[in-house]
Amino acid sequence: MASTDETGQAARHTVPAGSTPPTGPPADGTAAGPGARMPRWLPRAMVLALALIAAFQLGSWAFHQLTGLLINVLIAFFLALAIEPAVSWMAGRGLRRGFATFLVFLAVLIAAAGFVTLLGSMLAGQIVKMVEDFPDYLDSVINWVNGHFHTELRRVDIQEGLLRSDWLRNYVQNSATGVLDVSAQVLGGLFQLLTILLFSFYFAADGPRLRRGLCSVLPPARQAEVLRAWEIAVDKTGGYLYSRGLMALISGIAHYILLEILEVPYAPALAVWVGLVSQFIPTIGTYLAGALPMLIAFTVNPWYALWVLIFVVVYQQFENYMLQPKLTAKTVDIHPAVAFGSVIAGTALLGAVGALIAIPAVATLQAFLGAYVKRYDVTDDPRVHGRRVRRTVSGSSTRLRKLWVRRPEQERPEQERPGPEDTDGTGGGGSS
Repeated sequence: MASTDETGQAARHTVPAGSTPPTGPPADGTAAGPGARMPRWLPRAMVLALALIAAFQLGSWAFHQLTGLLINVLIAFFLALAIEPAVSWMAGRGLRRGFATFLVFLAVLIAAAGFVTLLGSMLAGQIVKMVEDFPDYLDSVINWVNGHFHTELRRVDIQEGLLRSDWLRNYVQNSATGVLDVSAQVLGGLFQLLTILLFSFYFAADGPRLRRGLCSVLPPARQAEVLRAWEIAVDKTGGYLYSRGLMALISGIAHYILLEILEVPYAPALAVWVGLVSQFIPTIGTYLAGALPMLIAFTVNPWYALWVLIFVVVYQQFENYMLQPKLTAKTVDIHPAVAFGSVIAGTALLGAVGALIAIPAVATLQAFLGAYVKRYDVTDDPRVHGRRVRRTVSGSSTRLRKLWVRRPEQERPEQERPGPEDTDGTGGGGSS
């Protein structure tokens, strides 16, 4: 009986010739073949991947929708850092922090309103003057054209042609339809300004509470780092604003004296314009600010515009080499090339807002990194001071001379070279 069972098992295990043996079951116990089930971890992995993609898409959509609000919060944060020293100084004198913040904001708003009023009155006066003098300008142009080209143009014909032209009709229609867009932009700008002022007021008034709330979720070592970074940011941002404000005041006074001497109209508003634009737009702000007073001076006398240009260039050099290094040595002492590059990068990222906050942000980062970068004494090498090292000619000439003497000896025939017995000068030539 046992032999029969063994014979049957051997017969079942034998494989006919020319056929492939059947494959055994997988080692992990899962069934293989068309009816095999998928791994248990695959559905969970697919659901997790879909959830991550959905979360990324939702976060990207939310970020794009909240970009305007985030930019406003960033502006408000830097504005709060800028007024933090003044608020802390007033709070240290016994005033409540909220009331001190209100007083600082009131002073800033009064200064801004005064500047806008002066600039608006200047522009309005110039526009009214240009409209009133436009007929005289048109008559002078017509007389010049008639005198040089022998034409018979009249002002009445030109006015009637302009009134009957399709271009003027289309321009008026487009302007009428664009009034709503301009009104919407103005309302949006006012709402954005109100948002920035509200956030900056809360950041400045509740600065200590905000710092305590931020430090409460960090370990003690990290708390010290955060407070140090916050202090550096306050010092650099406030120092940047105050130093630029002082230089704007000096620049405005200097240009006001020049414009008063030349009897250019609206000298106070032009001086304020030059002072602010020249200081808060780095590198090219002075020349952009000088364009408006040059234009107004040109309407008075063309030579006055040249004098204004010369004064702007000379004052820029005085400011760069004399005034600015002394005022910004302890606040935002960064290289002009770094400042210009940071402004370009900030403009590319955030537009005009990035241009305004780029310099204090880079100054803060530079000061924060400078506290952790270990520095060493510079070696006393002339190349450090920009002087080239002069090599001695005697050493090189000596080496060349040795090479020149050694080379003919190597090129001599073997029989002509002195042997060891001739080194004492007695051999080689025989005894005489």
